[in-house]
Amino acid sequence: MGFPNELKRIRQRSFLTQQEFAKVIGVAFSTVNRWESGRAKPNLKAMKSINTFCLDNNIPYEVLEESWLDYKIEK
Repeated sequence: MGFPNELKRIRQRSFLTQQEFAKVIGVAFSTVNRWESGRAKPNLKAMKSINTFCLDNNIPYEVLEESWLDYKIEK
């Protein structure tokens, strides 16, 4: 499915807008927008925040993590 789509699926599964999700994980709205559009990739700190969000909300993280490891930003 690819990292951007996996991240969007997790956010939508939680019934959050990009703005709300960004606030919860401690990044700017534009950052989440760039991740979901495939223009950027979260750093390790952001992935830890996303992992914490998933744990707190009982959302499986492993598929997202695998897609993040394999994801290459196309320029």
